[in-house]
Amino acid sequence: MTRDETLDQLRQLARAQALGRHVGSDRLIQAGLDALLADVDAPSLTLLAGLGRREEHEARELFDHVVDELGLGFEAPTDPIAAKWALAYWLAAQIVDGSLDPATGADLIWVEAAMELDYPDRLQPIVECAIQLADWNADWSTPLEQLKEEVLVAARAFVERGGSETSL
Repeated sequence: MTRDETLDQLRQLARAQALGRHVGSDRLIQAGLDALLADVDAPSLTLLAGLGRREEHEARELFDHVVDELGLGFEAPTDPIAAKWALAYWLAAQIVDGSLDPATGADLIWVEAAMELDYPDRLQPIVECAIQLADWNADWSTPLEQLKEEVLVAARAFVERGGSETSL
C-alpha cells in the first residue's frame, strides 16, 4: 500500500468508528502496521502496530491517538437522525467509489440507516434494491449484476444530491 492509501484506510476506519460501525481490534492493528510499512509517522503508530493478541484491548485507544496525531479524525453528528443520514451517505459514497460491494452496501443502508430513519423517500431506491438482492436467486430472470448496477445508480443519485435530509 502507498502512504496515501494507508492514510485513506485510517481515515475510513476512523469514520466507521465515529458513525457507530464496529471495527475489530485486528483491523485497527493491521491498519497501523500497514501505515508503519508505508512510512507514515505518528508517535503512537509503532505502539498500535506492535500490539499482540493479549494487548488487543488497547487497540481502540491507540488507534484514536494515531488518528488524532495524524489529524484524520471525523466527528459524527451528535443528533442521532443526522448521524444515520451521515452513515447512509458514507456507505453510498463507498458503493459509488467501488470500495464497498453494492449488495453489501445496500443491505447496510437498509438495516443500519433506512430502518432507523423510518424509510425516507430519499433512501427508497436503495432499499428496494436491497430487498430484491436479499431475495434474489439464480432462477430469477434479472441477473445479479443488473441488480448491483441498479444499487450503484441509486447510490450515485443519493450522493450527488448531497445525501442528507436537509438537501431534499
